[in-house]
Amino acid sequence: MLDDLTIIEIGQVLAGPYTGAILADLGATIIKIEKPDGGDDGRRMGKPFLNDDSLTFHEFNRGKNSVTLDLKSPAGMERLHALADRADALVHNLRPDVPRTIGLDPETFCARHPRLIYCAISSFGDAGPMQYEPSFEALVQAYSGIVSSNGDPAGPPSRLPISAVDLGTSMWTVIGLLSALREREKTGRGTIVRTSLFETALGWMSQRINTFLNEGVELRREPRSGHPGLVPYQSFTASDGDIFVSVGNDRHFAKFAHVLERDAWTSDPAFATNRARLTNRDALVAQIDAVIATRPRAHWLTGLSAAGVPCAPVNDVRELVGLEQFAAVDMLSPDLEASGVRLVSLPISFDGKRPHPRTLAPRLGASEGATVTSS
Repeated sequence: MLDDLTIIEIGQVLAGPYTGAILADLGATIIKIEKPDGGDDGRRMGKPFLNDDSLTFHEFNRGKNSVTLDLKSPAGMERLHALADRADALVHNLRPDVPRTIGLDPETFCARHPRLIYCAISSFGDAGPMQYEPSFEALVQAYSGIVSSNGDPAGPPSRLPISAVDLGTSMWTVIGLLSALREREKTGRGTIVRTSLFETALGWMSQRINTFLNEGVELRREPRSGHPGLVPYQSFTASDGDIFVSVGNDRHFAKFAHVLERDAWTSDPAFATNRARLTNRDALVAQIDAVIATRPRAHWLTGLSAAGVPCAPVNDVRELVGLEQFAAVDMLSPDLEASGVRLVSLPISFDGKRPHPRTLAPRLGASEGATVTSS
């Protein structure tokens, strides 16, 4: 869908590179600019996987062209300007203090390239005392309150074990870039798009922030991934493994109680309504625990599903990739399988067709002679 677009990416590790990967999967030509001495640090983020580069690098740099430029040199910057003359957008997640020192700040760069969409990804945003601070996923999760909100209250707070902030920032950057391109169709001029890991994290934290600002309540960490506003809505341990139950309303609860052969719960004033269950959460959960532990998870999942109660097994990754549903949604790229590499594709389809990664990540500097199509 985006095969008429050319994007320059000056990306390191995750947030910048995943922005480029999304656009590459959607058909755009991505010119990845890397420093000559080693390139993107993501190439070494983990043990060697293929062509001496890490699996992480291949995940987030599939389908791109690699050009090495020394952006601290006049010659390197002139080459970048030549590429930008015919590109549609530039994306970078350089350390915030770097662009101005080399003439890559948006005011200077866009004055020469007024049609260019300029996307700057930072750690903490473009204002405030932290604006020039570098950071990483885990640090922003800690700083933004995500870590303090996650984990069982009986243990230490925990970061999310996925790069939700980095990858979420990439998604916002793509949304901003595509919106700016639509605006350029009307005005003929580019736009400066800014995103940051911190702002993305605040977006993920919005419900907790809104609750505190409006109700004066700081939501606690709930045991076993529980929900602050619904009961029962958490994991339970069956005789052979864990299941997750999401009782979203009192109708669900009546069905849930029936499957557990505890219909009396629905007429008990302590449990009959969700608000009552919130007040008496610990007492109810203790009784549910005792019942669920008596049977294997297949028994409960079969019964609850048949009754229309939302539930799922708590799968590990090995179980996940073996699921019939995993195969059915066709998330693995068929174009890369001949190389022996299997990567998850974008979670979107168009007219029933998913945009899969088309090629592996490039070797450093492999596209020095790459041409940029006219936009």
